[in-house]
Amino acid sequence: MKVLVIGKGGREHALCWRLHQSPSVWGLYCTGDNPGIAKIAEPCRVSSSDFDGLAAFAAREKIDLTVVGPEDPLAAGVVDHFKARGLTILGPSKAAAQLEASKSFAKSVMRAAGVPTAAAESFTDITEALDYVRSRPYRVVVKADGLALGKGVTVCQDLGQAEAAIVEALERKRFGAAGARILIEERLEGEELSFFALCNGVEAVPLGFVQDHKAVFDGDQGPNTGGMGAYSPLPHYDDAFAERVMTEVIRPTLHEMARRDIPFSGILFAGLMVTGTRLNVLEYNVRFGDPECESLMMRFDGDLGATLGAVAEGRVRDAAVRLSPQSAVAVVLASGGYPGEYRTGLPIGGLEQIDGDEPSALKTRWAIKRTRVKVFHAGTTLADGALVTNGGRVLVVTARAESVQQAVAAAYEAADLIRFDGLHLRRDIAYRVLGTPTNPINPG
Repeated sequence: MKVLVIGKGGREHALCWRLHQSPSVWGLYCTGDNPGIAKIAEPCRVSSSDFDGLAAFAAREKIDLTVVGPEDPLAAGVVDHFKARGLTILGPSKAAAQLEASKSFAKSVMRAAGVPTAAAESFTDITEALDYVRSRPYRVVVKADGLALGKGVTVCQDLGQAEAAIVEALERKRFGAAGARILIEERLEGEELSFFALCNGVEAVPLGFVQDHKAVFDGDQGPNTGGMGAYSPLPHYDDAFAERVMTEVIRPTLHEMARRDIPFSGILFAGLMVTGTRLNVLEYNVRFGDPECESLMMRFDGDLGATLGAVAEGRVRDAAVRLSPQSAVAVVLASGGYPGEYRTGLPIGGLEQIDGDEPSALKTRWAIKRTRVKVFHAGTTLADGALVTNGGRVLVVTARAESVQQAVAAAYEAADLIRFDGLHLRRDIAYRVLGTPTNPINPG
């Protein structure tokens, strides 16, 4: 088949990398400017917001399957646009994408479906929002209702921080239209997980758990980002727990969406909070996460093209999901200042020391035995032929190994080969498994 991937970041590089290895895929195209993707996919020089242009390209090139990476085109209706022209595309309709595009809509679906979730109310009026939060006997989370690039959530430590978050969204318009409505939600404590399922209508198959690290600094300190790292699988969450999530969360949600005559198709990503035996849904996303996708693609051992094609065509039962039992760890190399202001156009060095999928400088090290390392481009570009930074999250160094300890060590050894001015990374990815938030690498 011929496949078009919409998007240009690290998630899309990981998808293209795995699709490039799929026996069923003989033609691969991708939008955007990504030097990493350019090595394995033909360019589609159409903006991801130009739906007419994308559909025309897909028709002209006889694309068999289009895969949408980012949330914005989904929320704006790219799937409806393609399907109206008889083109096969993986993802939800604009109406179904409200599960991510509107947290208020998602909360209403959860309540109607009986999906466990935190108490919450939505507001557009600042006075009403402030009165509400001042009356709560518990700490809260303030969320922009719409899409805010993963940065619209404030986990409040006290009333003062909650009041400030409300003012930032509703009065100072920090998130623009995405924050014109906010959701004030009871703050839940526990362990946060990401769960992915491939869905079409009321049918679904699990794709697995990932744990990401949202805060910018070690120990989960500082503001939230789009994600500073991730790892999979999660040792304490097995197939039985995955079936519980399917039973209590995924299937009820799909049935409620179908009842509303808004059937869901594509990737359903449930953000979960687990406290002891309690399970709650924090939010839904309607696409692969980033950098969760990078770790999942490192573990995916099947034919991704055939799997995603089966889901897009409504043949979910034919979607073969085979994940390696090995561990995969993704470490984000970010620009200095991210998620705030940062510089771009900075030269990137060190990638020349990484030979294919294995850092050649590491081949004799203990951690690299039976280990695979891949660097995905998230925010890079070429300037006069030289690789430079072009985003807040620049590169995602991802490793797969027999154990999470080996994968973490390999990823950091590879990351330390790379350099650019202001480079910042968390040094504690997978600390929940390794037992310390400050120094997870202990080769012993």
